[in-house]
Amino acid sequence: MSKQSLSVTRKVCARIPTDHGDFQLCHFANTLDDKEHLALYKGNPASVDPVLVRVHSECFTGDVLGSRRCDCGEQLDRAMAMIAEAGTGVILYLRQEGRGIGLPDKLRAYNLQDQGYDTVDANLMLGHVADGRDYSLAALMLQDLGVLSVRLMTNNPAKIDALTKAGVNIAERVSLQIPANNDNFDYLLTKAQRMAHLLPLSSLNSQ
Repeated sequence: MSKQSLSVTRKVCARIPTDHGDFQLCHFANTLDDKEHLALYKGNPASVDPVLVRVHSECFTGDVLGSRRCDCGEQLDRAMAMIAEAGTGVILYLRQEGRGIGLPDKLRAYNLQDQGYDTVDANLMLGHVADGRDYSLAALMLQDLGVLSVRLMTNNPAKIDALTKAGVNIAERVSLQIPANNDNFDYLLTKAQRMAHLLPLSSLNSQ
């Protein structure tokens, strides 16, 4: 689908009270897929420039179940806390589970990881690319919210590049590092060594 024909429509929003205060949760329809992409925001994102933003890809195991295999759930919670502290900010929740491979293959990848393969090789062995996520909808959702430029909470340079190419003006990168544990140490090490995530190896190796 061409960039010109891609669009999003804000369908419904509602107040969501959380441990980090009240947020607004909005569902966006789009012309790319039939997934329920969401924006969770506090304050008026259009009133702050640049505004604090997290572009978060769905992780059922980490976000919902609290899995220790990754840092996703903790990153989501940290992002909400940082936005609450700032008073204004946006979390885009994109439905691209497992770096875009979907939940069933993500579980298959977990089994391969338990056999000793890292997250990159597990995805490749299942016939996927290492990271198949797309951020074109994120740019349109931010535009709909009136966001002009962002302070992006991420450790991932590839996400910065992809969002920039999609038209997002990134004024600053804000680190979102979560301490490693025994279950996600190899996962985070792979992020740093094979995917160039901005995670200091010294802190990982000290775990």
